[in-house]
Amino acid sequence: MKIEPWLVWGALAALFILGEIFTTGFFLLLFGIGAGVAAALAGFGLPLWMQLFAFVIVSAVLIPFSRKFADKMTKEPPEKFGAERLVGKTGIVIEKVDPKTAKGRVRVDGDEWRADSENNTEIDEGKRVEVCCVTGSRLIVKLKESEE
Repeated sequence: MKIEPWLVWGALAALFILGEIFTTGFFLLLFGIGAGVAAALAGFGLPLWMQLFAFVIVSAVLIPFSRKFADKMTKEPPEKFGAERLVGKTGIVIEKVDPKTAKGRVRVDGDEWRADSENNTEIDEGKRVEVCCVTGSRLIVKLKESEE
């Protein structure tokens, strides 16, 4: 019984891809793709040396491309926590933000915070603001652009 080369390459490709499922880093996937290309060449009846050459070249060429893809897939953006999660969010002024008296309160995501204005300007009650940063227990806010 003669085993067809394209079946061997196909089985090898399947093993590499299956192995990739159980590992991280996208390393075995490259060899699975290379083996898949070699299986296609074997199916067309090309000689073994061409199949091996294609397997090695395709696998090697994919290495630099896979690194960026793997980094994107495995790295999670750091989550903001505490008050830092509010930066960039929109709130509403519930007590006039007044730099002269150092008073002012805003509501962001249902929570009330003491607030100062980014450029030391007054912001009236009821205005929409954007949180620029957090300093201690105070939010630094600016008037939302759509209302300026």
